[in-house]
Amino acid sequence: MFDKNLKISVIGLGYVGLPVAVAFGKQSHVIGFDISEGRISELKKGKDSTREVGSEEFQKADILFTSNPEDLREANFHIVAVPTPIDEFKNPDFQCIISASEILGKIIKKGDIIVYESTVYPGATEEVAIPILEKLSGMKINNGFSVGYSPERINPADNKHNFENIKKVVSASNPNTLKVIEKIYGDVVKAGIHSAPSIKVAEAAKVIENTQRDLNIALMNELFKIFNEMDINTNDVLEAASTKWNFLNFRPGLVGGHCIGIDPYYLIHKSQQVGIVPDLLLSARKINDGMSSYFAMKILNILNKNKVGTTNAKILILGITFKENCPDIRNSKVVDLINELKSFRLRVDVYDPIANTKDVKDEFGINVLEEPTN
Repeated sequence: MFDKNLKISVIGLGYVGLPVAVAFGKQSHVIGFDISEGRISELKKGKDSTREVGSEEFQKADILFTSNPEDLREANFHIVAVPTPIDEFKNPDFQCIISASEILGKIIKKGDIIVYESTVYPGATEEVAIPILEKLSGMKINNGFSVGYSPERINPADNKHNFENIKKVVSASNPNTLKVIEKIYGDVVKAGIHSAPSIKVAEAAKVIENTQRDLNIALMNELFKIFNEMDINTNDVLEAASTKWNFLNFRPGLVGGHCIGIDPYYLIHKSQQVGIVPDLLLSARKINDGMSSYFAMKILNILNKNKVGTTNAKILILGITFKENCPDIRNSKVVDLINELKSFRLRVDVYDPIANTKDVKDEFGINVLEEPTN
């Protein structure tokens, strides 16, 4: 049973924040905040361009969608679910975390709890977010407000694994706050709660979840290259190997998106700060980031074998988002493949019925076909 005195806000209403806001909004009133007025306008109409929340789910949730920071004053339990990208040098970009913390630092009251869900390196909440909250609020951590960290586990375009049925890791800056966070999330997340002993442990757990997948996919990509040179079908190999009960059934491919292709760089950054060179992590990133170039060269080889000149070739790419059945174009390695092919003066057309054509044009300068053509 929800505490009547509990008033929740969710800051950042993208792929992570919106499902969280809707889940809590089914239980009590929620303030959903986003700096994008366009996004707020869309959500007020019961539409979600990320396709994570259906129209019927909006009707079940009591949410005030707003871009006015003053509305956040009503809440006393704030969930921060903003993006944590990397910059052009592949270093962590905390600007969204910083901006959200600045907004909250100006409006939080004594007794408020702030829970960060954004993926970061171990120690980032204490190093980046808390000092801003303290400075702008004039209060001290655990003596005015308290902080928690509960890593998001949203998997875009996955209808099976959603916020309510994925076990939730929680942590907090003090034991009493941890109990509150356990209770609040536990009332919504039916899969259960795992309480980490510290915020750093919870941060580390999240970042290695995606790093582990990155490493395993890098192995598959390297095996794909090896087997390809040996004229062996990699899918046939994996099908055979998967008959062993403990074989991990990862597949080769392009590793993009805002999680697997980004999060390892946060751990790499922190590792280097503490004097450890993460050779394996760096190698995996190099392999996976290089697959677009590899496939571009494979396409060129196929054209050459079939005596098709680059001036005569016409290539159709089906899908430009980072994964199937998902409109998210962030860090899409398909874009890298397209640019590689265009660098050889090949004509490349793109068709994707799910991607937002305006976003693709604005972000990458690529025109998406309305229909495939001959």
